[in-house]
Amino acid sequence: MTGPQPLKNLKVVEFTHMVMGPAVGAILASLGAEVVRVEPIGGDRTRKLIGSGAGYFPMYNRHKASICLDLKSPDGLAVARDLAAGADILIENYRPGAMDRLGLGYEALAASNPRLIYCSEKGFLPGPYEERTALDEVAQMMGGLAYMTGPPGRPLRAGSSVIDVTGGMFGVIAILAAVEERHRTGRGQKVQSSLFETTIYLIGQHMAQLAVTGKPAAPMPARISAWAIYDVFETADDKPIFIGVVTDALWEKFCALFGLDDLWADESIRENTARVLARDRIMPQIRALVQTWKRDDLIARLEGTGLPFAPIGRPEDMFDDPHLLASGGLEPVTLSDGKTTMLPTLPIEMNGARPHAHAALPEAGADTKSVLAGLGYDEARIEALLASGAVEGQG
Repeated sequence: MTGPQPLKNLKVVEFTHMVMGPAVGAILASLGAEVVRVEPIGGDRTRKLIGSGAGYFPMYNRHKASICLDLKSPDGLAVARDLAAGADILIENYRPGAMDRLGLGYEALAASNPRLIYCSEKGFLPGPYEERTALDEVAQMMGGLAYMTGPPGRPLRAGSSVIDVTGGMFGVIAILAAVEERHRTGRGQKVQSSLFETTIYLIGQHMAQLAVTGKPAAPMPARISAWAIYDVFETADDKPIFIGVVTDALWEKFCALFGLDDLWADESIRENTARVLARDRIMPQIRALVQTWKRDDLIARLEGTGLPFAPIGRPEDMFDDPHLLASGGLEPVTLSDGKTTMLPTLPIEMNGARPHAHAALPEAGADTKSVLAGLGYDEARIEALLASGAVEGQG
């Protein structure tokens, strides 16, 4: 690893699948923690997903070691307990009760490792819904995010695993808070985050809007904007751009920048609320103006003015984004097939540096032998475990 490694001395063991749980470990690993990912015999099924799931494994499993265990076998379970006994942090996102049935629940593991911080990533926090199966999409639909994203009557999930990843981030926040508390108490604890409650936190602003205005929030495509100019505009070369004018000072600057003398001369719309109420007569003129400009020329005019703007990008555009390339926002990752690509690193900077290092995705069980050796197992015991099928892999 290069760049900041504030979590370098923390040992993490991860029993996870899909996105939410692995995202927790990915963040900790990118910050220098030593993360051992426990996979089933044959490897995590997420490795083989196609379509929209094809990017899950490479995005959220970098910088981790891999060991394959048969948790249905006594020997495999014994290895899992030994891993937990030496860990600072355990992450799991199995179905509710699954880890307890395996004897890997918090109470069982904390008995031998009271400093253990045990992070459970679930669909719901404890309550009436906690036994339900949840996915990112389920939470978005239940929690109101899909309703707010799509046009009226057409709920639409966000175009990324936003709840899985944000739920993972809240898991990391809880873990780091527990680490800080452990400095004072010497004891670990169980922490949880969830998909549903994460969604509720994200739509909390719309709940607050109802409390403030007395009116339910409308879906974003039908919303009454807080600003008159805050939209996507078509350009002369059919390359759309978002522009926002979010203060009265920026309104003055926008009018001057594009020669909108008649609009600036109208003193009745100098204040934002008045412009919002007059949006129907302002916007046609602005749309017509923007459509006379090519997007690159428009960006050149807006650059450095303080006016919010954004060309409408696609995921594939980000590989060549000059800001990401110059700032270390992408790191090289060698995929399972040997191909190297660039993927986003953590969107933070510490002491002037980004977490940034080349990563090679481990083959399933690539680190099994080295992880077992690190637990103090001798060569004969390791070979016996491999021969029995309780563990699988190399390393």
